[in-house]
Amino acid sequence: MLRIVIALIVGVIGGAAVNMGLVILGSAIIPAPAGVDMTDAESIAAGMHLFQSQHFVFPFLAHAAGTLVGAFIAHIIAQSFRNQVAFAVGALSFAGGIAAAIMIPAPVWFVAFDLILAYFPMAFIATRIGFRVRNE
Repeated sequence: MLRIVIALIVGVIGGAAVNMGLVILGSAIIPAPAGVDMTDAESIAAGMHLFQSQHFVFPFLAHAAGTLVGAFIAHIIAQSFRNQVAFAVGALSFAGGIAAAIMIPAPVWFVAFDLILAYFPMAFIATRIGFRVRNE
């Protein structure tokens, strides 16, 4: 049981680190529109009309890769209930995605795309990768 809890915690922290790293990298590669402070949710909300599709690439990649890595880490660490622990990381990431969608008003197309493809599918892929890594 302790190993499952550790797997969940390390998976969430690892996924969050990847997520944050990609968000930071993304804002260095694709700068925010002029006048938008990416560290302030109110500024982002006020300037959302200035965002173009390229501004949503790294947020999606951050959510998807963070979930994938976190779920993979949890899957590898857990000795039992591997899939459930990986999907728990996916569910926690999904909850974070919902919270972000509520706090930062993004276009509906992005919110739908993000919530449908970035969390549970990535947790599933992480379990497949985890099984391959452990069996080889």
